[in-house]
Amino acid sequence: MLAWLIGLPVLVLVAMGVGAELRRRPRRALKLVTALNLSLLVGAGVLVVLALSAGPSAAATAATASTSASFGGQALIGAAIAVAGSSIAAGIAVAYTGSSALAAMSERPEMFGRAMVIVGLAEGIAIYGLVVAIMLIGKA
Repeated sequence: MLAWLIGLPVLVLVAMGVGAELRRRPRRALKLVTALNLSLLVGAGVLVVLALSAGPSAAATAATASTSASFGGQALIGAAIAVAGSSIAAGIAVAYTGSSALAAMSERPEMFGRAMVIVGLAEGIAIYGLVVAIMLIGKA
């Protein structure tokens, strides 16, 4: 957490500097940003190769030996995917049904109750994802 708190102002300053440089000299700044992105890509590739080539540490092997039948990490990742996917789907569904409900209510105000039920059903998608996530966390 501390690294993010330190890194965030640095990222903001770098973004502001790149923006100012892009306004003054667009070609040079674009070459600079491209070179920076390529160097970050190469650095990330080096880290991936190092992580894949390194053997397991003693702590990792001891933890694996003691909890070999546990799938806690996979269950938590599955729970995160369930919540994220259902929340995004619910947001899209509520956007469409909400705008249609408002359009219908602008023509016929007595449609309010039925329109809100439809919007509530679309919001239920997020609740289903949350229930699945709770079930997955319970198995972890």
